[in-house]
Amino acid sequence: MSEDFYDVLGVSRDATEDDIEQAYRKKAAEYHPDVSDEPNAEERFKKIKKAKEVLTDEEKRQMYDQLGHERFEQAEKRGGFDNGGAGGGAGRGQGNPFGGMGGGGGQGSPFEDIFNQFFGGGGRGGGRGGGRNRPRQGSDIRTQVTLTLEEIYEGVEKQFTLTRPEECSECNGRGHPADADVTTCPQCNGQGQTTTVRDTPLGRVQQTQTCPRCDGAGETYSESCSVCGGDGVTREEATLSVDIPAGIRDGQTLRMEREGAPGENGGPKGDLLIDVAVRDHPDFERDGDDLYHRHPISFPKAVFGATVEVPTVTGSTELDVPAGTQSGEEFRIRGEGMPHLRGRGHGDLYVQVQVVTPDSLNEEQKEALEAFAEAGGEDVDVSEGFFEKIKNSF
Repeated sequence: MSEDFYDVLGVSRDATEDDIEQAYRKKAAEYHPDVSDEPNAEERFKKIKKAKEVLTDEEKRQMYDQLGHERFEQAEKRGGFDNGGAGGGAGRGQGNPFGGMGGGGGQGSPFEDIFNQFFGGGGRGGGRGGGRNRPRQGSDIRTQVTLTLEEIYEGVEKQFTLTRPEECSECNGRGHPADADVTTCPQCNGQGQTTTVRDTPLGRVQQTQTCPRCDGAGETYSESCSVCGGDGVTREEATLSVDIPAGIRDGQTLRMEREGAPGENGGPKGDLLIDVAVRDHPDFERDGDDLYHRHPISFPKAVFGATVEVPTVTGSTELDVPAGTQSGEEFRIRGEGMPHLRGRGHGDLYVQVQVVTPDSLNEEQKEALEAFAEAGGEDVDVSEGFFEKIKNSF
C-alpha cells in the first residue's frame, strides 16, 4: 500500500495551503537527490513533489479526500485527470461521472464501480431507492442514572424512567393511515433518490442522495398520521431496570441492547447507553478502587495512642493509632475500599488522622497542660494562646 500524501508531507488533513508549501520545502530540502545521501532519495523526492502537487490543487485535493489515496491513484492511472479519459471522448457527457464510461458500446470504466461505492451511483442496488429502503438499525440514545457509593459498593438493580422515541402505535411506524392514497413522488419519480452531476478534475461526477421529499420511499401519501405527524415515531415514557455491577465508577457507561430508538424499514432498535453518576459522599473520597477518609482524634489520643473506630462503606472497623501520631498522618486499612469491577477483592481504605485541640479547658485541664509544657522545657502561659500554639504545631 502506497503512502498517504498527508503522511508524505507530515501534515494534518486540515492543513492550509501555506502549511503544505512549508512542509514541502522542508521535505524537499531533506530528500532532494542533489543533496541527500539517502539511497531512496530520488524516489522519496518524487513522492513529496507529487503530494504537494495534489494537495495544493483545490479540486484534486477535494477528490483525493473523497476517494482516499488508493482509489485516487487508480483513477489517475486510468486517465481520470485529463479530459480525454479512458475510452476516448465519444462517450463523454452521456450521464457517466468519468469521460468515456457511457458511450454507446456500454463498456463501463473499471473506475465506475469504485466511484459508485462512494456516491451511490444508479447502476447498482436495483429497485427504488438504490437499497436505501433496506432495514436499518435505530439510533442509540443516552441517559444517566445517579447512584450512591453504597449502591455501587454492593451492586444494585436500579430502576429509572426516561422519555424515548417509540414506533407510533397508531400507524405502526408508517407515518400515514393504512388507507391513505399513494402517489409516485414527483421529485424523484419514484426512485427514492435524486442525482446531481458536477464537473471535477476526474470528469463529470454523479452524486446520488436520498430524496428529501419522500425520504427515500419513492411515494407520497394523501395524509399523514394524526398522532405522529408523519414521523412514524412518538416520544413515550418508559420505566426500565438495569443491573449495576459492584465497583463501577463515576463516568462509566452501561449498554442495554435494543432499548434505543426504533429501527427503519423493519430494522432492529438501537441501544440505550446509560452514563453512571455517583453522588458525593460525606465520609469518603474515591480514587480508583481506594477510599480516603479524614478522621478526627483528640490530642491525648494522638499523644498516648489509642484504638479508634472509623467508618467503612458497610459499617465500621477499628484502627490502632500509635503514640505520638501527628496530625495529617495516613494509615491504610487493607481490603476496605471499593470492590474491583468484575474482579475479585477490594481496594484499600486510607485514613488521614486530624488531631483536634479543644476550644476551651477547665482549670484542672489547664493545670495539667501547663505541667506538661513545663516538663518539656517550655515557659507557657495557658491564658495567652497556649492552645493556639498546640494547634499550629500540628
